[in-house]
Amino acid sequence: MNHSALPSDHSTQCTEPVTAVFTWKVRPGREAEFEQWTRGITRIASRFPGNQGVAWLRPEGGHRFHAVVHFADPERLSQWLTSRERAQWHARIEGIATEISGERQSTTGMESWFSLPGTTVHSPPRWKMVLTTFLAAYPLVLLVQWLLVPHTTGWPLPLRAVIFPAALLPTLTYVLMPCLSRLLRLWLYPPPSP
Repeated sequence: MNHSALPSDHSTQCTEPVTAVFTWKVRPGREAEFEQWTRGITRIASRFPGNQGVAWLRPEGGHRFHAVVHFADPERLSQWLTSRERAQWHARIEGIATEISGERQSTTGMESWFSLPGTTVHSPPRWKMVLTTFLAAYPLVLLVQWLLVPHTTGWPLPLRAVIFPAALLPTLTYVLMPCLSRLLRLWLYPPPSP
């Protein structure tokens, strides 16, 4: 959904984290300038209230870049989108790249780990998503089992059970999956065959 469609009524507004995907078309030969700009706007966005991270994806062989932006809730995302800081940074990129209107999407949930909604980049096959998630989750589960479980054996079961999702989900969503998605980008999103 476009950011303008986000609910404005605070009483009905979703308070879950939200992920927005922005697509940029970069003029050929201006990629280095654009990448320098992405580092600057990412630094500014990271200081904005509610920002939970930004990942940049560039499918091989193309001039489109995708920014995957995580915010604590839709309201804070909306505040960033209409902020003076963001507008100033967008003015710097004039003539180098343009944001493709109509290809901005927001999602809540884990589908943002793999899909770039509203773009020409398709989600990887399910078996690749399962394998990538396993590669991220297994070491983390092993670490929790090794470091935390021995110290919680006397705790009530509901309290012990909360350790896994509390450690696993934020770490997967904000650290491991973005890193693995970048690391395995060519495998997850192979360039189209000629």
